[in-house]
Amino acid sequence: MRFTGAARIWMMTQMAFARPALRRIPGLRFWKLLGVGDGFSLRPDLGAYGLLAVWASSECADAFFDGAPVMRRFRRHADEVWTVRMVVIQSRGAWSGINPFRPVASPDGGPLCVLTRATIRWRRLAAFWSHVPDINRTLVGVPGLVLSVGIGEAPVARQATFSLWRSDADMRAFAYRQPAHAEAIRCARNESWYAEDLFVRFKPLSAEGTWRSDEPLARARDAE
Repeated sequence: MRFTGAARIWMMTQMAFARPALRRIPGLRFWKLLGVGDGFSLRPDLGAYGLLAVWASSECADAFFDGAPVMRRFRRHADEVWTVRMVVIQSRGAWSGINPFRPVASPDGGPLCVLTRATIRWRRLAAFWSHVPDINRTLVGVPGLVLSVGIGEAPVARQATFSLWRSDADMRAFAYRQPAHAEAIRCARNESWYAEDLFVRFKPLSAEGTWRSDEPLARARDAE
């Protein structure tokens, strides 16, 4: 979700005030309100926010997005909302002590969404962030990368990325063959950067709205 003007301040307050309403939503099994970075960096984008939601059923999700008061308030204040519905292909790790993502689908060669998140150990923060500039530079013009957004629960230490790829093959080519990213993965494992981490692959089903005046899933399918 993107906000401008006074709505930015309103949404900042909702990072606290919307939580009680979200806790009462039927069928909402797991959720996180997330800030968005200016790229993947320590600089926040104070006009952009995300909601990650795991649902008991598609009917519960439909009811929320179609009519829940908290979602209506988000839409009323936002200049732009993009919603992508996905099912899990693969998941490993934990978020807040659990893994809420149950695989229910198989890869089909089409577009792929990826969520990575980690709680970075305080003594490893400098090492983690020292790798970020090189990785950011390599993201420019990556084959098959349609969208990459830095998100997080808290500044500095609880970080995540959401990305949309044309295909699983494109994602793997970047993750494991691009030198800067592959080196960061190696260091994270060997030096135990994370107190908790999670990696999830999703099959996107549908999307509505726009992100920065674009509909990324349609663009991924056109590229495919």
